[in-house]
Amino acid sequence: MSEGAAKPRVLVIDDSRMVRASITRHIRESYEFREEADGDAGWQTLLLDPSVDVVISDLSMPRLDGYGLLERIRSSKIARIREIPVIMISGDEDEQARERARRLGASDFVTKGVGTTELLTRLESAIKAARLRRELDDSREAFTRAKPVDPRLGVVSREFLHSHGNQLLALARRQLAEVSVMVIEIDRFAELASRYGAQVSALVTRKLAKILAVRVRKDDSVAQIEGNRFCVVSPSVNVETYGAFAQRLRAAIEAIALSYRGEIIRISLTIGLANSKNDGAASIEDLIRAAAGRVVQGAVSGGNRVVDAHGELGAAPEPAMSVDRALALVGEDAFELVREHLPGIVQRLLPLLHLIEREYRVGMAIGELERRAGRIDSGAGEIQAAPTE
Repeated sequence: MSEGAAKPRVLVIDDSRMVRASITRHIRESYEFREEADGDAGWQTLLLDPSVDVVISDLSMPRLDGYGLLERIRSSKIARIREIPVIMISGDEDEQARERARRLGASDFVTKGVGTTELLTRLESAIKAARLRRELDDSREAFTRAKPVDPRLGVVSREFLHSHGNQLLALARRQLAEVSVMVIEIDRFAELASRYGAQVSALVTRKLAKILAVRVRKDDSVAQIEGNRFCVVSPSVNVETYGAFAQRLRAAIEAIALSYRGEIIRISLTIGLANSKNDGAASIEDLIRAAAGRVVQGAVSGGNRVVDAHGELGAAPEPAMSVDRALALVGEDAFELVREHLPGIVQRLLPLLHLIEREYRVGMAIGELERRAGRIDSGAGEIQAAPTE
């Protein structure tokens, strides 16, 4: 604590005067304190004294016990009360009682008769965690107020993404938390622009930007970093959760059919992921570069996939395409979407084909069809724009 700085204030709540005296004797050199003899009096103090930084409370007390006090604190409509650290004093209570207090929102526990060093360490940890949480909340509020949004795309500028991303990364290091980055590339964008023109490719870009703006969390930042590339910076999310989100996003875009002058345009995404814990990056720029490198890796492999530090993420098993769905896609000229499912479709149609051959004797080479379908590689193929007439 710096010289001259105000000492943090601790509210000690216990019906035993001896316990209160013991605790305050341990902390008086480092903390200011207030004392109350029951939970209800402690609650009133919390309402009236905004300078309290942490609460130390017994579990068993008259009028309002520690459980009831915890419930009031964690359900309060006042943020400073709702988020205040609460350290519970445990005595002879069993583990079930401690677990109940933990579920109600206890931040930590100390035993009666705790030594000075341990008590001061617990208090310091609780106050530090609360301070870091407030800093993160303040950062989020400032981000929400100040982020410059491109009115055309609904995303932030690249400069803001880098600046805010580095702030989040610095905060994550102090909190032992993590930041994840996603670089998203529209596959075969040059081909799309060449075939349909700059106006259509710009419309596709805006469509993706709007989808991203809706799907990401309020705390996330989205920016366009190149013509067909976007970047998302997300605090406090691990790579497993991020990977699952990326797969859902990729699948959602793949399912969209855009109509232009009677043609169906389908797009796909290649997504690269990076994470501050996994990649050990020194800056947000390093994370973006790592994610962008994984986009290149995914594009070389055919696109329409998600790649992290360990390679391509396996998609959830895709349900077999129904014959009706295949016919509908063929009617839309989306042949490539059907091609990878042909082996399964042929297998399901074989009984019908055998019946047709028996009834009409048209000489279908069903055996050859069955043999070829059995050896077709059913791996994911590239999605091209629908062919013109």
